[in-house]
Amino acid sequence: MPASLTTAEIATQPDCWQRAAELAPAEAAKLPRDGERVAVIGCGTSWFMAQSYAALREQAGAGAGSPSGAGGRGETDAFAASEFPFGRSYDRVLAITRSGTTTEVLLACERLRAAGVPVTAVTADPRTPVMKAADEVVVLDFADEESVVQTRFATTVLALLRAHHGHDLRGAVADAREAVTGELPAALPAAEQFTFLGTGWTYGLAQEAALKMREAAGAWTESYPAMEYRHGPVSITGPGRVVWAFGELPPGLAEDVAAVGGTLEARPDTDPLADLIRAQRLAVAIAERRGFDPDRPRNLTRSVVLP
Repeated sequence: MPASLTTAEIATQPDCWQRAAELAPAEAAKLPRDGERVAVIGCGTSWFMAQSYAALREQAGAGAGSPSGAGGRGETDAFAASEFPFGRSYDRVLAITRSGTTTEVLLACERLRAAGVPVTAVTADPRTPVMKAADEVVVLDFADEESVVQTRFATTVLALLRAHHGHDLRGAVADAREAVTGELPAALPAAEQFTFLGTGWTYGLAQEAALKMREAAGAWTESYPAMEYRHGPVSITGPGRVVWAFGELPPGLAEDVAAVGGTLEARPDTDPLADLIRAQRLAVAIAERRGFDPDRPRNLTRSVVLP
């Protein structure tokens, strides 16, 4: 069977991240500045990347090489575009939109600009309405996708923002190259249920991994902050079910999963964004195992444009 379009796009992510890291200095003036109070908006996958970035920005210290630096770059909130609290005051709003056509994002941008709030958009398509709806636009057209399901654009946005705040992405790129070629554990595609966990900025990645599995494969997936796993979600874990943790494991979690017969998938020494690539590949593998076309997921379109 020929590789799906989604598979081909997934495989380009290491190169996309490298280009994003190189682009970051040239686009710095458009992106959030230290000390600004920032809100990040998006829909679906873009909302989950917004969540990850908000946590990263608040945790990152000046010159930090990893997301755990001290000091923070400024208060940062993340919202689904349809849920933005227009009564709050922000120095800048960052809108993430692959297509540049999503109705909720465009309406939020227009309302914010009318209120005098600077808006920066990150998009993949310079021919779309967001070019006029935002004050500043960063175009990542090299990471655009033909697929309905987002993979490389979303992670490239996060790579750009990590680089903007001083993160050295060389390790992440190296881990990504391994993630696109390494073998997935044989037991994973056959599992009946997946629970994705994250802490801090990786909780957004857990949310996104679960969404990819639902979108591409119609799989039963859930996602939680890692420390919340014991507060209910552990009840569905058992034989044939997987707990996938991004980043460091909380103490005792591995033992909890083992005690109920679940399978733990965790690579704490791998950059969490690179580990998301493995989850993307797993979503495609499960879709193909079930006879679904990952390039044409059920009930989805590339962008949600409302009348």
